[in-house]
Amino acid sequence: MLYALIGDDATGSLDKRLAARPAHLERLKQLQAEGRLVLAGPCPAIDSPDPGPAGFSGSLIVAAFASLAEAEAWMQADPYVAQGVFARTVVRPFKQVLPA
Repeated sequence: MLYALIGDDATGSLDKRLAARPAHLERLKQLQAEGRLVLAGPCPAIDSPDPGPAGFSGSLIVAAFASLAEAEAWMQADPYVAQGVFARTVVRPFKQVLPA
Protein backbone atom coordinates (compact mmCIF):
# COMPACT_ATOMS: atom_id res chain seq x y z
CA MET A 1 0.00 0.00 0.00
CA LEU A 2 1.06 3.59 -0.53
CA TYR A 3 1.78 5.96 2.34
CA ALA A 4 2.30 9.72 2.50
CA LEU A 5 5.25 10.58 4.74
CA ILE A 6 5.23 14.24 5.72
CA GLY A 7 7.91 16.05 7.67
CA ASP A 8 7.57 19.62 8.92
CA ASP A 9 10.92 21.39 9.24
CA ALA A 10 12.03 22.82 12.57
CA THR A 11 12.65 26.55 12.59
CA GLY A 12 16.21 27.35 11.52
CA SER A 13 17.01 23.81 10.40
CA LEU A 14 18.35 24.61 6.90
CA ASP A 15 22.00 23.90 7.82
CA LYS A 16 20.99 20.56 9.39
CA ARG A 17 18.94 19.75 6.28
CA LEU A 18 21.86 20.44 3.95
CA ALA A 19 24.23 18.34 6.08
CA ALA A 20 21.84 15.36 6.26
CA ARG A 21 20.69 15.57 2.63
CA PRO A 22 23.16 13.07 1.07
CA ALA A 23 22.18 10.31 3.52
CA HIS A 24 18.49 11.19 3.14
CA LEU A 25 18.74 10.96 -0.66
CA GLU A 26 20.51 7.59 -0.47
CA ARG A 27 17.54 6.14 1.39
CA LEU A 28 15.15 7.57 -1.19
CA LYS A 29 17.27 6.15 -4.03
CA GLN A 30 17.00 2.73 -2.38
CA LEU A 31 13.20 3.00 -2.36
CA GLN A 32 13.36 4.06 -6.01
CA ALA A 33 15.61 1.12 -6.93
CA GLU A 34 13.09 -1.21 -5.27
CA GLY A 35 10.28 0.32 -7.36
CA ARG A 36 8.51 1.62 -4.23
CA LEU A 37 8.95 5.40 -4.60
CA VAL A 38 6.14 7.37 -6.25
CA LEU A 39 7.46 10.87 -5.53
CA ALA A 40 9.59 12.78 -3.06
CA GLY A 41 10.64 16.35 -2.56
CA PRO A 42 10.86 19.38 -0.31
CA CYS A 43 8.35 22.20 0.14
CA PRO A 44 10.09 25.57 -0.34
CA ALA A 45 9.37 28.03 2.47
CA ILE A 46 8.65 30.74 -0.11
CA ASP A 47 7.00 30.73 -3.52
CA SER A 48 10.16 29.87 -5.44
CA PRO A 49 11.73 26.65 -6.76
CA ASP A 50 15.03 27.85 -5.21
CA PRO A 51 14.20 29.40 -1.83
CA GLY A 52 17.83 30.19 -0.99
CA PRO A 53 18.32 31.10 2.68
CA ALA A 54 14.54 30.98 3.30
CA GLY A 55 14.93 27.20 3.16
CA PHE A 56 12.12 24.71 3.28
CA SER A 57 8.99 24.20 5.35
CA GLY A 58 9.02 20.42 5.06
CA SER A 59 9.07 17.41 2.78
CA LEU A 60 6.65 14.96 1.20
CA ILE A 61 7.37 11.36 0.25
CA VAL A 62 4.85 8.96 -1.26
CA ALA A 63 6.07 5.38 -1.28
CA ALA A 64 4.89 1.79 -0.95
CA PHE A 65 5.36 -0.10 2.31
CA ALA A 66 3.97 -3.40 3.59
CA SER A 67 2.19 -1.68 6.48
CA LEU A 68 1.66 1.59 8.28
CA ALA A 69 4.04 0.41 11.00
CA GLU A 70 6.76 -0.23 8.40
CA ALA A 71 6.24 3.23 6.86
CA GLU A 72 6.39 4.88 10.29
CA ALA A 73 9.58 2.97 11.19
CA TRP A 74 11.19 3.99 7.88
CA MET A 75 10.34 7.64 8.55
CA GLN A 76 11.69 7.55 12.11
CA ALA A 77 15.00 6.11 10.81
CA ASP A 78 15.45 8.92 8.28
CA PRO A 79 18.49 11.19 8.73
CA TYR A 80 16.24 14.26 8.69
CA VAL A 81 14.55 12.94 11.84
CA ALA A 82 17.83 11.89 13.48
CA GLN A 83 19.50 15.25 12.76
CA GLY A 84 16.56 17.36 13.98
CA VAL A 85 15.52 18.73 10.59
CA PHE A 86 11.91 17.69 11.15
CA ALA A 87 10.06 19.10 14.14
CA ARG A 88 7.07 16.87 13.39
CA THR A 89 6.34 13.89 11.17
CA VAL A 90 3.09 12.35 9.98
CA VAL A 91 2.61 9.09 8.12
CA ARG A 92 -0.76 8.20 6.66
CA PRO A 93 -2.18 5.74 4.16
CA PHE A 94 -2.45 7.21 0.67
CA LYS A 95 -4.65 6.16 -2.23
CA GLN A 96 -3.35 7.28 -5.61
CA VAL A 97 -6.13 8.15 -8.04
CA LEU A 98 -4.22 10.02 -10.76
CA PRO A 99 -2.22 9.46 -12.75
CA ALA A 100 -3.64 5.97 -13.06
